[in-house]
Amino acid sequence: MLALSIPTVNPRLPRHSGMFPYLRLIARLPLPLLHALGALLGLVAHPFSGRSADLRANLRQAGLDRLGLRLRVAMHFGMGVLELLPVWLRPFTASIALVREVRGLEHLEAARQSGRGVLAMTPHLGCWELAGLYVASHMPIVELYRPPRQAWADRLMRMGRERGQARLAAPDIKGVRALLAALKRGEAAGILPDQVASRGDGVWAPFFGRPAYTPTLAFRLARATGAVPLLLFCERLTWGRGFRLWVEPLPDFPDDAAAAAARLNAALEALIRRHPEQYLWRYRRYKRPGDAPPPPGEEAAA
Repeated sequence: MLALSIPTVNPRLPRHSGMFPYLRLIARLPLPLLHALGALLGLVAHPFSGRSADLRANLRQAGLDRLGLRLRVAMHFGMGVLELLPVWLRPFTASIALVREVRGLEHLEAARQSGRGVLAMTPHLGCWELAGLYVASHMPIVELYRPPRQAWADRLMRMGRERGQARLAAPDIKGVRALLAALKRGEAAGILPDQVASRGDGVWAPFFGRPAYTPTLAFRLARATGAVPLLLFCERLTWGRGFRLWVEPLPDFPDDAAAAAARLNAALEALIRRHPEQYLWRYRRYKRPGDAPPPPGEEAAA
């Protein structure tokens, strides 16, 4: 792996490390119980969440602002928080076994057999952490990772994500080079396609009818390596039965970045509308980074 920026884990346990044995115990609880507790916590916390206004505004933008859906979104958010413990802290094979069914695995296998790299794009929908781990059970994958400020959270996330054939890289030029090198070797690069682009690395493209500053990294990597773009969604099944992984092909991206971003966002919209209750609607998808140009319309008005 070239230019990976992964600090060595300090053998001294970080502050709050005493909680890890308890987290491991919770991770062993049955998934139906964890999902039930998570749904309850999500409902209780929803009225007090600082992001409930963002959630409702995003649902309204998508034409989906209904009380019933808002409550289901809150429940699934709580489920998503608690399910991270079994996904991250159970043995790797046990975590992967939570995926009860896979639809479209042949697309991943075909890319592997062809020797082309795979752009594994997992939006903030369902259990996206498990989707990345599942790919890591089949082939090497490199994912960009920005460490959280809390040492214990950093340790927890690394324990959960650096498993199987998964490796993490810093979100800087060295990390981008690591993604590029992995794709050229026929490996996978994990991408969150619905993040807000930063540092000017984006274009404005419609997302549910409103311009969103969309990252261009996936398009540039595909153009430079010929990698196969795949959309992954780990659907949360009812009653804690586990997850169904969807692997869906995307058409090759056009050369124009704005056209490519519009095509990708349209595919994301269609996927999200299939299971809107499982999307992270509280994410501030429409914010404008300080170094980004104004979105279309605002520029003309200025």
